[in-house]
Amino acid sequence: MSSPAAGPEVQKRTMNGVVLAVAVAVATIGMIAVNALANALPINGQGTGEVTLRYDVYFIPAGYAFSIWSVIYLGLIGYTVYLVWAVFGHRSAGAALAIAPWYLLTAVANAGWLLAWHYNQFPLSMLLMVVLLVALIVIYRMLAVRPAASRLELWTVHIPFRVYLGWISVATIANATITLDDAGWNGFGIAEPTWGVIMILVATALGLVMSFMYSDIAYAAVIVWALVAVAIRLSDTTSIFVTALAGAVVLTGVAVVTALRRRRMVPVL
Repeated sequence: MSSPAAGPEVQKRTMNGVVLAVAVAVATIGMIAVNALANALPINGQGTGEVTLRYDVYFIPAGYAFSIWSVIYLGLIGYTVYLVWAVFGHRSAGAALAIAPWYLLTAVANAGWLLAWHYNQFPLSMLLMVVLLVALIVIYRMLAVRPAASRLELWTVHIPFRVYLGWISVATIANATITLDDAGWNGFGIAEPTWGVIMILVATALGLVMSFMYSDIAYAAVIVWALVAVAIRLSDTTSIFVTALAGAVVLTGVAVVTALRRRRMVPVL
Protein backbone atom coordinates (compact mmCIF):
# COMPACT_ATOMS: atom_id res chain seq x y z
CA MET A 1 0.00 0.00 0.00
CA SER A 2 1.37 3.44 -0.91
CA SER A 3 2.09 5.90 1.83
CA PRO A 4 -0.11 8.99 2.37
CA ALA A 5 2.78 11.18 1.23
CA ALA A 6 3.00 9.40 -2.13
CA GLY A 7 0.18 11.40 -3.71
CA PRO A 8 1.54 14.87 -2.87
CA GLU A 9 5.07 13.76 -3.77
CA VAL A 10 3.95 12.59 -7.20
CA GLN A 11 2.03 15.83 -7.67
CA LYS A 12 5.14 17.81 -6.74
CA ARG A 13 7.28 15.89 -9.24
CA THR A 14 4.62 16.38 -11.91
CA MET A 15 4.43 20.11 -11.22
CA ASN A 16 8.21 20.40 -11.37
CA GLY A 17 8.15 18.64 -14.72
CA VAL A 18 5.49 21.00 -16.05
CA VAL A 19 7.43 24.07 -14.89
CA LEU A 20 10.63 22.79 -16.48
CA ALA A 21 8.88 21.89 -19.73
CA VAL A 22 7.32 25.34 -20.00
CA ALA A 23 10.64 27.00 -19.12
CA VAL A 24 12.42 24.95 -21.81
CA ALA A 25 9.81 25.95 -24.40
CA VAL A 26 10.17 29.64 -23.52
CA ALA A 27 13.98 29.37 -23.50
CA THR A 28 14.04 27.71 -26.92
CA ILE A 29 11.75 30.32 -28.44
CA GLY A 30 13.77 33.15 -26.86
CA MET A 31 17.13 31.73 -27.95
CA ILE A 32 16.03 31.21 -31.54
CA ALA A 33 14.44 34.68 -31.62
CA VAL A 34 17.71 36.31 -30.49
CA ASN A 35 19.62 34.33 -33.12
CA ALA A 36 17.16 35.36 -35.82
CA LEU A 37 17.29 39.03 -34.82
CA ALA A 38 21.10 38.92 -34.63
CA ASN A 39 21.26 38.83 -38.41
CA ALA A 40 17.83 40.22 -39.33
CA LEU A 41 18.34 43.58 -37.63
CA PRO A 42 21.35 42.99 -37.39
CA ILE A 43 22.38 43.56 -33.77
CA ASN A 44 24.88 46.45 -33.50
CA GLY A 45 24.75 46.81 -37.28
CA GLN A 46 26.78 43.69 -38.05
CA GLY A 47 25.95 40.08 -38.76
CA THR A 48 27.38 37.21 -36.75
CA GLY A 49 29.42 35.97 -39.70
CA GLU A 50 30.69 39.47 -40.48
CA VAL A 51 32.30 39.67 -37.06
CA THR A 52 33.88 36.25 -37.50
CA LEU A 53 35.25 36.80 -40.99
CA ARG A 54 36.69 40.20 -40.06
CA TYR A 55 39.58 38.41 -38.36
CA ASP A 56 42.26 36.77 -40.47
CA VAL A 57 42.95 33.79 -38.24
CA TYR A 58 43.75 30.23 -39.25
CA PHE A 59 40.92 28.28 -37.70
CA ILE A 60 37.77 29.70 -39.23
CA PRO A 61 35.57 27.53 -41.46
CA ALA A 62 34.15 28.69 -44.78
CA GLY A 63 30.88 30.59 -44.45
CA TYR A 64 28.64 27.71 -45.55
CA ALA A 65 29.71 25.67 -42.50
CA PHE A 66 27.68 27.91 -40.21
CA SER A 67 24.49 26.59 -41.82
CA ILE A 68 24.84 23.75 -39.32
CA TRP A 69 23.09 26.05 -36.86
CA SER A 70 19.88 25.30 -38.76
CA VAL A 71 20.37 21.61 -37.96
CA ILE A 72 21.20 22.39 -34.34
CA TYR A 73 18.14 24.57 -33.80
CA LEU A 74 15.91 22.04 -35.54
CA GLY A 75 17.25 19.42 -33.12
CA LEU A 76 16.64 21.67 -30.12
CA ILE A 77 13.08 22.30 -31.29
CA GLY A 78 12.68 18.53 -31.53
CA TYR A 79 13.98 18.16 -27.97
CA THR A 80 11.59 20.84 -26.71
CA VAL A 81 8.58 19.32 -28.45
CA TYR A 82 9.49 15.86 -27.15
CA LEU A 83 9.80 17.11 -23.56
CA VAL A 84 6.52 19.05 -23.66
CA TRP A 85 4.76 16.07 -25.28
CA ALA A 86 6.11 13.66 -22.67
CA VAL A 87 5.37 15.85 -19.65
CA PHE A 88 1.89 16.98 -20.65
CA GLY A 89 1.04 13.55 -22.02
CA HIS A 90 1.96 11.99 -18.66
CA ARG A 91 4.62 9.84 -20.28
CA SER A 92 8.09 9.17 -18.96
CA ALA A 93 10.23 12.20 -19.88
CA GLY A 94 13.32 10.39 -18.56
CA ALA A 95 16.58 11.87 -19.80
CA ALA A 96 14.85 14.79 -21.51
CA LEU A 97 13.59 16.09 -18.17
CA ALA A 98 16.82 15.30 -16.31
CA ILE A 99 18.89 17.57 -18.59
CA ALA A 100 16.33 20.39 -18.69
CA PRO A 101 17.99 22.64 -16.04
CA TRP A 102 21.31 22.43 -17.87
CA TYR A 103 19.57 23.09 -21.16
CA LEU A 104 18.17 26.32 -19.73
CA LEU A 105 21.73 27.38 -18.93
CA THR A 106 22.82 26.65 -22.52
CA ALA A 107 19.99 28.79 -23.87
CA VAL A 108 20.97 31.77 -21.71
CA ALA A 109 24.66 31.36 -22.57
CA ASN A 110 23.86 31.03 -26.28
CA ALA A 111 21.78 34.21 -26.41
CA GLY A 112 24.23 36.09 -24.18
CA TRP A 113 27.14 35.02 -26.38
CA LEU A 114 25.47 36.53 -29.43
CA LEU A 115 25.03 39.88 -27.73
CA ALA A 116 28.64 39.91 -26.52
CA TRP A 117 29.88 38.87 -29.97
CA HIS A 118 27.92 41.49 -31.88
CA TYR A 119 29.15 44.20 -29.54
CA ASN A 120 32.75 43.00 -29.95
CA GLN A 121 33.07 42.04 -26.28
CA PHE A 122 35.33 39.10 -27.04
CA PRO A 123 36.57 38.24 -23.53
CA LEU A 124 32.94 38.13 -22.35
CA SER A 125 31.98 36.08 -25.40
CA MET A 126 34.76 33.63 -24.55
CA LEU A 127 33.50 33.29 -20.98
CA LEU A 128 29.95 32.64 -22.19
CA MET A 129 31.23 30.15 -24.76
CA VAL A 130 33.01 28.21 -22.02
CA VAL A 131 29.83 28.22 -19.92
CA LEU A 132 27.93 26.86 -22.93
CA LEU A 133 30.59 24.23 -23.57
CA VAL A 134 30.67 23.05 -19.95
CA ALA A 135 26.87 22.85 -19.77
CA LEU A 136 26.79 20.78 -22.96
CA ILE A 137 29.48 18.47 -21.61
CA VAL A 138 27.39 17.90 -18.49
CA ILE A 139 24.34 17.17 -20.65
CA TYR A 140 26.38 14.81 -22.82
CA ARG A 141 27.65 12.86 -19.82
CA MET A 142 24.16 12.66 -18.33
CA LEU A 143 22.79 11.24 -21.57
CA ALA A 144 25.73 8.85 -21.95
CA VAL A 145 24.68 6.94 -18.84
CA ARG A 146 21.00 6.95 -19.85
CA PRO A 147 20.71 5.09 -23.18
CA ALA A 148 17.83 6.15 -25.39
CA ALA A 149 14.66 4.20 -24.60
CA SER A 150 13.36 4.55 -28.16
CA ARG A 151 14.30 5.80 -31.61
CA LEU A 152 12.19 8.88 -30.94
CA GLU A 153 14.19 9.73 -27.83
CA LEU A 154 17.45 8.98 -29.67
CA TRP A 155 16.69 11.45 -32.47
CA THR A 156 15.03 14.17 -30.41
CA VAL A 157 17.18 14.09 -27.27
CA HIS A 158 20.51 12.30 -27.73
CA ILE A 159 21.51 13.13 -31.32
CA PRO A 160 20.73 16.88 -31.12
CA PHE A 161 23.07 17.36 -28.16
CA ARG A 162 25.84 15.29 -29.74
CA VAL A 163 25.72 17.57 -32.78
CA TYR A 164 25.44 20.69 -30.60
CA LEU A 165 28.46 19.72 -28.48
CA GLY A 166 30.48 18.87 -31.59
CA TRP A 167 29.93 22.30 -33.11
CA ILE A 168 30.47 24.19 -29.85
CA SER A 169 33.77 22.31 -29.41
CA VAL A 170 34.87 23.77 -32.76
CA ALA A 171 33.34 27.17 -32.00
CA THR A 172 35.20 27.39 -28.69
CA ILE A 173 38.54 26.92 -30.47
CA ALA A 174 37.60 29.53 -33.08
CA ASN A 175 36.34 31.94 -30.40
CA ALA A 176 39.62 31.60 -28.52
CA THR A 177 41.73 32.31 -31.61
CA ILE A 178 39.73 35.44 -32.44
CA THR A 179 39.73 36.66 -28.83
CA LEU A 180 43.52 36.29 -28.63
CA ASP A 181 44.01 37.90 -32.05
CA ASP A 182 41.84 40.87 -31.06
CA ALA A 183 43.89 41.25 -27.86
CA GLY A 184 47.06 41.48 -29.94
CA TRP A 185 48.60 38.24 -28.67
CA ASN A 186 51.69 37.32 -30.66
CA GLY A 187 51.32 33.59 -30.17
CA PHE A 188 54.65 33.23 -28.35
CA GLY A 189 56.28 34.15 -31.63
CA ILE A 190 54.93 31.03 -33.37
CA ALA A 191 53.66 31.67 -36.90
CA GLU A 192 49.88 31.92 -37.24
CA PRO A 193 49.60 29.04 -39.76
CA THR A 194 51.41 26.83 -37.25
CA TRP A 195 48.86 27.74 -34.60
CA GLY A 196 46.18 26.91 -37.15
CA VAL A 197 47.67 23.45 -37.59
CA ILE A 198 47.78 22.99 -33.81
CA MET A 199 44.10 23.95 -33.50
CA ILE A 200 43.18 21.52 -36.28
CA LEU A 201 45.06 18.75 -34.48
CA VAL A 202 43.22 19.60 -31.26
CA ALA A 203 39.85 19.40 -33.03
CA THR A 204 40.82 16.10 -34.66
CA ALA A 205 41.96 14.71 -31.31
CA LEU A 206 38.61 15.64 -29.75
CA GLY A 207 36.81 13.79 -32.52
CA LEU A 208 38.98 10.72 -31.99
CA VAL A 209 38.50 10.76 -28.22
CA MET A 210 34.70 10.94 -28.57
CA SER A 211 34.77 8.21 -31.21
CA PHE A 212 36.82 5.80 -29.11
CA MET A 213 35.26 6.59 -25.72
CA TYR A 214 31.61 6.92 -26.75
CA SER A 215 31.48 5.51 -30.31
CA ASP A 216 29.95 8.86 -31.20
CA ILE A 217 29.52 9.14 -34.96
CA ALA A 218 27.43 12.33 -34.80
CA TYR A 219 30.11 14.27 -32.89
CA ALA A 220 32.84 13.07 -35.25
CA ALA A 221 30.73 13.98 -38.29
CA VAL A 222 30.42 17.57 -37.05
CA ILE A 223 34.20 17.83 -36.63
CA VAL A 224 34.66 16.48 -40.16
CA TRP A 225 32.18 19.08 -41.43
CA ALA A 226 34.18 21.85 -39.74
CA LEU A 227 37.60 20.60 -40.86
CA VAL A 228 36.57 20.34 -44.51
CA ALA A 229 35.19 23.89 -44.29
CA VAL A 230 38.48 25.10 -42.77
CA ALA A 231 40.39 23.40 -45.60
CA ILE A 232 38.20 25.06 -48.21
CA ARG A 233 38.48 28.55 -46.71
CA LEU A 234 42.25 28.30 -46.24
CA SER A 235 43.11 26.19 -49.28
CA ASP A 236 45.88 28.61 -50.25
CA THR A 237 47.76 27.78 -47.03
CA THR A 238 49.19 24.33 -47.72
CA SER A 239 49.86 23.30 -44.12
CA ILE A 240 46.31 24.17 -43.05
CA PHE A 241 44.75 22.59 -46.13
CA VAL A 242 46.62 19.30 -45.83
CA THR A 243 46.23 18.97 -42.05
CA ALA A 244 42.51 19.78 -42.10
CA LEU A 245 41.78 17.31 -44.90
CA ALA A 246 43.94 14.64 -43.25
CA GLY A 247 42.05 15.10 -39.99
CA ALA A 248 38.73 14.86 -41.82
CA VAL A 249 39.80 11.65 -43.60
CA VAL A 250 41.00 10.02 -40.38
CA LEU A 251 37.79 10.88 -38.52
CA THR A 252 35.65 9.69 -41.41
CA GLY A 253 37.50 6.38 -41.41
CA VAL A 254 37.03 5.96 -37.67
CA ALA A 255 33.33 6.83 -37.98
CA VAL A 256 32.84 4.21 -40.72
CA VAL A 257 34.59 1.54 -38.64
CA THR A 258 32.46 2.51 -35.62
CA ALA A 259 29.26 2.25 -37.67
CA LEU A 260 30.24 -1.18 -39.00
CA ARG A 261 31.16 -2.40 -35.53
CA ARG A 262 27.82 -1.22 -34.17
CA ARG A 263 25.96 -3.02 -36.94
CA ARG A 264 27.65 -6.31 -36.09
CA MET A 265 26.69 -5.90 -32.44
CA VAL A 266 23.32 -5.22 -30.87
CA PRO A 267 20.92 -3.36 -33.23
CA VAL A 268 21.27 0.37 -32.68
CA LEU A 269 18.20 2.33 -31.62
